[in-house]
Amino acid sequence: MSLRFRLIALVCLALVVSLALGGVTAWVNASRSVRNEMRSALMFGRQTIESGIERLQQAADPSRGLDELVASFEGNRHLRVRFAGLAEAVATPVVESPPFGAVPNWFVRIIRVAPVTDRVPITVGGRDYGTIALETDPHNEILEVWNEFTDSLVTPAVFSSLTILLIYLFIGRALRPLEALAKALEQVGEGRYRTRFGGRLAPELARLRDSFNRMAARLAVADAENRRLNEQLLTLQEQERSELARDLHDEVSPFLFAINIDAATASRMLKAGRMAEARDHVQSIADAIRPMQRQVRSMLSRLRPIGFDEFGLREAIENMIAFWQRRRPDINYHFDLSAECRGLGELLGRTICRIVQEALSNAVRHADPTLIIVSIDRQGETVRVEITDDGRGINEPSRPGYGLVGIGERVRAIGGSLSVSGQPGEGFALAAVLPCSSQREAANTSVQAVVL
Repeated sequence: MSLRFRLIALVCLALVVSLALGGVTAWVNASRSVRNEMRSALMFGRQTIESGIERLQQAADPSRGLDELVASFEGNRHLRVRFAGLAEAVATPVVESPPFGAVPNWFVRIIRVAPVTDRVPITVGGRDYGTIALETDPHNEILEVWNEFTDSLVTPAVFSSLTILLIYLFIGRALRPLEALAKALEQVGEGRYRTRFGGRLAPELARLRDSFNRMAARLAVADAENRRLNEQLLTLQEQERSELARDLHDEVSPFLFAINIDAATASRMLKAGRMAEARDHVQSIADAIRPMQRQVRSMLSRLRPIGFDEFGLREAIENMIAFWQRRRPDINYHFDLSAECRGLGELLGRTICRIVQEALSNAVRHADPTLIIVSIDRQGETVRVEITDDGRGINEPSRPGYGLVGIGERVRAIGGSLSVSGQPGEGFALAAVLPCSSQREAANTSVQAVVL
């Protein structure tokens, strides 16, 4: 059932309950009123007859006076008078015609007022002339109550009809903006984040409209940011592939070419029996293999943190620091890892390694610092990773490089947050807050797709 018809049903239920309570009250009052009226009519009739009998004590013809006494009740609304004696005389009440039709039998049964009979003996001058019977007739009084009841129903009926009609129209008009809002939500669900909901509305719906527009605006900004990040990540992936291809071409390919030549030369010399000269070419092959191994190890360290699988988080980060310390011994490195950071899991550990790796690389290559501090601390269900240096700082903090973009995407993929701060000449700070559980494993697939 729609909201409109629910409200109408509630109003109808309230009206029915009100009418039921009013009907019970009216029934009690009507029944009491009819009984009181019949009792009063009966008492009045008896007093009238008794007074008439006293007047007849001096009459010359009491019989005629009795007939006139009974006839005086003709047209009475509530009493039927019958004289039973030497002569028969009857006075019946006037039956009024109902304006809204006859009184229903169920209404008469509800009132439950039965006729009451009272008999007055007639004795004039010591002679018994018979009795006068007084019988109440509640018909006219019940009819009057019925007319009042039907009259009183007209106003509630008109009021109820108007109320239901107004509710139907008003609620329909009030709910019309919600239909427009539902269509706007469908459009947002389809990815059309520029959809806006406008118009003059009631204060409650106006707040809903403003909240929807703010939500749509934020979704539009988030969608644009996601598109920008995806473009940057694609560019980053291509850049990384290009660097790997360049390293393979510039560093590994010449050694492979030299090894191929030395191997062919050594093979010819061995066939010719020139063992000493072949030995020199074999040694050249061994000398060419060593720099290739170093280059491949360096490339692997960029693709995968060295030591994490073998030793754990602390050793992996210490290996990174040692790697840069051999190349930049003029920089002081300080590393602090709290004891609570053990057993963080593979995904979280690799994410921390990537953050530290990128931050160390940026600091050493671009900041020219004298001190780099790496701090990893667990705070309840989160891990805070912070890397600071006292180098040159950053000139445009609002435009992070590809490395920081990739790190930010990796951090957000596991439900964390990343912040950077720094001014030119005042150093640089990178802080990441990572959850220890929640959706990390669910995001593992998407995180592994990010190539740094």
